[in-house]
Amino acid sequence: MHRTERLCHATGLLLIASGLAHLVVFAVDGGPWDGPVSWRKPVTFGLSFGVTLIAITWVTSYVRVRPRLRTTLLIVFAADCLVEVGGITLQAWRRVPSHLDMETPFDTAVSMTLAVGGGVLVVLLTVFALASFRHRPAGPAGMAPAVRSGFAILLVALASGAAMIARGVVLTRAGHQEAAYRSTAPLKPLHGVSLHAVLVLPALAWLLSRTSWSEPTRQRIVTAAVGCYAAAVVGAGTWAGIGH
Repeated sequence: MHRTERLCHATGLLLIASGLAHLVVFAVDGGPWDGPVSWRKPVTFGLSFGVTLIAITWVTSYVRVRPRLRTTLLIVFAADCLVEVGGITLQAWRRVPSHLDMETPFDTAVSMTLAVGGGVLVVLLTVFALASFRHRPAGPAGMAPAVRSGFAILLVALASGAAMIARGVVLTRAGHQEAAYRSTAPLKPLHGVSLHAVLVLPALAWLLSRTSWSEPTRQRIVTAAVGCYAAAVVGAGTWAGIGH
């Protein structure tokens, strides 16, 4: 395994450990699970960012991209994941919201850092997504459509995340802080469902490659899985539209 991959895997495991540790903190300290100030955020973001970092590190090994570029993108991605989870965790311990909080200069700086970090994530992952469509990904039967579909659905997650931040910032700057927090709720299921397709679909293709089934059969299963996952994303998007 390449040294950069080991570093990213270790960072991902650290973030996952942080999420699990804060689940213990929540069990001991209590408090609300929902809302802008809760232990839910360091738990879910730690787990999600950790799993995503490990997934992207693995999946991009099938994407035909220059090694030096991939190494650079992964290092920046890992650093950005640390910044995002670190900022969210810091604010959880300070008992203040991590996003859309403009109450003090420090809170504004944290919120803007997280927003900029989100923009960096969009750029990095879009580069990988475009690379997966520019050249057919390597791997066993079904891996290419799984990787491409995973990245395509991931872009939906990035778009919904950007929409939540943009909508919340506009409302916050207009003086509607509580409305800003509530405005993100309809898009959260869409964001959550679409975020991990880039792991689930390629993992399915990899697991199928360990079976004795024929390549056409494995291809059909992956195609069906992509269709099911896309339907789930459409359902979550429809719910977001109704909720909005």
